[in-house]
Amino acid sequence: MTPARGPVVLKTAVATYAHTKGLKDGTVTAPGIRFEHIEVSPIVAAFRRMVRTLEFDVSEMAITTYLTARAHGKPFTALPIFVMRQFHHAPIACNVKSGVKSPKDLEGKKVGVRAYTVTTGVWARGILATEYGVDLDKVTWVVVDEEHVQEYQKPSNVLERPGANLGQMLAQGELAAAIGAGQVDSPDVKPLIANPREAEAAWYRKTGIYPINHTVVVKDSLLQADPTLAPRIFGAFKEAKAAFLKQLDSPASLSGDAQALAARRSIVGDDPLPNGVARNRKALEAVIQFARDQKILPRAVSPEEVFARDTLGLE
Repeated sequence: MTPARGPVVLKTAVATYAHTKGLKDGTVTAPGIRFEHIEVSPIVAAFRRMVRTLEFDVSEMAITTYLTARAHGKPFTALPIFVMRQFHHAPIACNVKSGVKSPKDLEGKKVGVRAYTVTTGVWARGILATEYGVDLDKVTWVVVDEEHVQEYQKPSNVLERPGANLGQMLAQGELAAAIGAGQVDSPDVKPLIANPREAEAAWYRKTGIYPINHTVVVKDSLLQADPTLAPRIFGAFKEAKAAFLKQLDSPASLSGDAQALAARRSIVGDDPLPNGVARNRKALEAVIQFARDQKILPRAVSPEEVFARDTLGLE
């Protein structure tokens, strides 16, 4: 008799969200899989480790980091699980003394962002271009960190300031604007887009695009060895999310992140974390197009090309 094989152990780096908690604490399991969770905080640090050294079997990863990594032949593939989502009008701030009164005024100016391929930056630049007519090539993008994918070559209008502080540069007027600088304690720093939350909701109603920030990737060697692995991992994330969605309908006290997702249902509908390619086609096509326009992707790709084949029909 062949001895029974134990579960496959997957070294996994995923943040603890309300909708992944069941996976992290073991109340949700996947048949034949044991997740060995590695705590990485902030989770952004795991992206670089996965891209550069393939340290994990399963890893959360920013969507444009993933698209860039895939374009450079990194041996992992995403499942259409989207564990973090945000709208991206609010993170764009400007220094009112810089002469910037509207997005179009960014042309000819310096605008900071942590790294050029950072997902919030890609979404925000795409919105500036498509909604506000900003010519992105006429902006000097100032970056303060390395790209996760070292092989990526930045466009010529990207200026490197390694280790500099975006908020400080924005407050001092060295930058006219910045994306994702966080809270900046200066009376000169204001949101670039007035009433950004209202603008985000209006943009969603107009376009149907609900931006994706983070997906989940799995090593290709594991996916190729077992065609049932991707659907089983997908199912576990789906089950953990289902438990969270039930909480949204109950009066139980919610964490800050969960409250934000609950509030977002008034804009995007009952499920603020939709998974699957079909339900996210508009967002996926938009982020791929933005990455192509911004010289991050060398060629256009379809959503079907970049997700595990065995998960394409799952929701």
